[in-house]
Amino acid sequence: MDKNEKKSNAQRFLEAFNNIDYYIKTRYDFNRAMGFSELIRKSVVLNFTIRKYEDDLIDYGRLRNAIIHNNNEDIVIAEPHTSVVEKIEHIEKLLTTPPKALDTVARRDVLTISADKSMRDVIKAISSSGYSNLPVYKDNELIGVANGQKILDSMGKFMLSGGKVEVFLSSVKIEDMLSKLENSNYYVVAPASYTIEQCLNEFNNNHKLMAILFTKSGEKNQLPLGIMTGADVLKANKILEQY
Repeated sequence: MDKNEKKSNAQRFLEAFNNIDYYIKTRYDFNRAMGFSELIRKSVVLNFTIRKYEDDLIDYGRLRNAIIHNNNEDIVIAEPHTSVVEKIEHIEKLLTTPPKALDTVARRDVLTISADKSMRDVIKAISSSGYSNLPVYKDNELIGVANGQKILDSMGKFMLSGGKVEVFLSSVKIEDMLSKLENSNYYVVAPASYTIEQCLNEFNNNHKLMAILFTKSGEKNQLPLGIMTGADVLKANKILEQY
């Protein structure tokens, strides 16, 4: 027998609503007395799912007040439509038990490259593999990510300063190129427990982000378990919609 068969729509709605309210307050350590609408508005910058369903959740806060009488959930004065119940239950599931990126969208076959490789070797590896983001390791520690666009930009700057393409390809090592980059905010190292929601939040908050590399606990001295790139964002969104 389905677990929802004996519950009214109002009971299902209120259960999902209360679980969402409790989850957000607990996860982000908000005041327990905070109103639901304020709670949602404060959370949109912290959670991709809340940001995506912000308007729906605020509407559900109003609907919750219309369903019950004087905050007494034993006295139900309205029954929400089944489609509304199913949608809030979907949002509840996305928030409380979101899928892990490593189990769904991340690519597991991570090709790494040694820090002492020449730019020629790195470009060949990118071309032959079809992967535009290759984690670079030195003495078993991540020092950066060889990204095709970053390499092209670096080669252009090298040529503009009077350098020859052949010198760049043969004499410059990937470690040298990475050390000259102005910032490293184009990649993130995350633990294996990272969810799709957390990954989408990373991409949303950092428009320069190109890749998320997953290791066991998010440390740079650990072997890569998977990688997610900007090209995977659309797939990740579809997974959430169907979850």
